[in-house]
Order: sequence, then C-alpha cells, then structure tokens
Amino acid sequence: MQKHNIPNHPMDAIEVRPIQFDFDEIRNSDPVWSQSCPDFSIFINALGIHVPHFEQFLVHVMRRYRPELDNPALLQDVKAIIGQESHHAFNFTKWTKQLSSHYSGLAEIDRSAKAYFEQLFQRRDKKFQIGFTAGYETFTFLGGMIILNRYEELMADADENLRALWVWHQVEEVEHGAVAFDFYQAFYGQHEWYRRYMVGYAFLHISLETFKAYSVMLQGSRFTLKRRILAWKFFFSFAWDLFAASLPVYRKDYHPRHHPICNQAQNPIATAWRQYHARGQNVKILDQHTMQNLTQ
Repeated sequence: MQKHNIPNHPMDAIEVRPIQFDFDEIRNSDPVWSQSCPDFSIFINALGIHVPHFEQFLVHVMRRYRPELDNPALLQDVKAIIGQESHHAFNFTKWTKQLSSHYSGLAEIDRSAKAYFEQLFQRRDKKFQIGFTAGYETFTFLGGMIILNRYEELMADADENLRALWVWHQVEEVEHGAVAFDFYQAFYGQHEWYRRYMVGYAFLHISLETFKAYSVMLQGSRFTLKRRILAWKFFFSFAWDLFAASLPVYRKDYHPRHHPICNQAQNPIATAWRQYHARGQNVKILDQHTMQNLTQ
C-alpha cells in the first residue's frame, strides 16, 4: 500500500470526521462481536456505556471555558476535540440502545451515567470539571493505544461493523489525546498535584462504572461458572494494563505526546486507517480483506 502524508506524531493533524454508522446493520450484530477475544468485546461494550456521557460532558466543559483561552493553537485543538467527541457520543449512544435491548438492567446503568455527568456539569466547580476532563481523557487515549497495539489479539476476527466503530474511536481518541491535558495546563498548570489526583479519581470512576456494566452483561450471558471466571480474569487484567500505562502520567515533566506508548513511533493500523479515510474510502465497514490490507 502506498504511504503518503504520514503525520510526524500520532497526535498531529486532528481531523473532525462526521461519520454516522449504520445502526440498521449493527442491530443484527452479536453483542459479543469479537471472535478473537470475546471477553474484550464485552469489556469494551461495558466501558462504552458511560463513555458517550463523558464525551458530552467534555464538550459542554470546553465550550463553557474556551472563551477564556488566548492560545490560537489550543483553541483550534479544542474546536477539533469538540467535533470529534460530539460524533463519538452520537454513535455510541445509539450502540448503547442496541446493547440495552440485549441485557436487562443496562438501561438503568445508562440513565445513571447520564445523570452523573449532568450533575457534575451543574454542581461542580470549574477546577473539578476541567481536572476531571483531563483525568478521564488520560485513559481514553491510553486505552486507544493499547487496543490498537493489541489489534491482532483483540479483534482481528470480528464483526465488520463494530470493528469499524471501535477502530475509528481509538484512532481519534489518540489523535486528540493531548488536548484535555493542554486545556488543564492553560488554566491550572501550577496545580500539578491536582492533575495527578484527578487521574487517580478518573481511573476509579471508570473502573467502577465498567465493572457495573460488565457484571450485568455477564449475568445476561449463558457462560458457565468457569467461563465467567475467565471473563473476570480478562477484566482485571485489562484494568491493570490501563493502570500500569498510566504510571508515567504522574511524572512532573509528563506530556501525552511523550508517553512511552505514544511517541514518534506510529501504530501502523492508525496510520493506514487515517490514509484510508483521507482517500475517501468507506471506514464504516472494515471487513477481513480491508483489514488485511491496512495491516500489511
């Protein structure tokens, strides 16, 4: 495959892509959509229940406080992340509705997550809102890198619609992975201790919310006891991987662009996907043939 216009860094050239997935097609997909790693598909589905509500929260927070910024480059990045996250929230809210039709109790978890972020926006102060946004985005960006780097293990054999949805999401989460950090630095860069605190706070929140949704999904499965034990082993293993990847975030000189798993080294799938989209190809379906070409 011809290589051209490769960014110098995974976080260069944030692009807003107004993609809307065909949920009439996705409606027929198995919720356990990865045959390579079924537990991963359950895990990422569970994580995705509260993600769109956070993304809407991020959009509201950045729109509220961006008039106070005076850095043109950061303002451009903020505009881009707002665009990307708005499209993420739109699509993943629809996917949650599909999941709720499969799993009893999931709709209540979804309503609770929505109410939680609405209360944060209405009742918490500016510093908390910006700090929580930066802390939470730490893990969406790290999760994106981990998933793309482990693509073969996690979703090489998967539903072509849902694989497309999640690859798109991970690529864009990495692209804008530094924006929330820079947004926090613009307002509270002198409060390094608070940034670190909010990273830990966000990790606990994400872990708990994912745990609740994952539990509901396993209860709705027909897994044997042994199979459920293995599923929980995956859950805690992946949560540990996220935690371990976050350790460099606590360094005083930390910046997302210099994280050990996100530097000048490019993930080949992310690079190929960005080029594929730039050529006007259909990224809403990623079948085996297309992925083989992207991963060569």
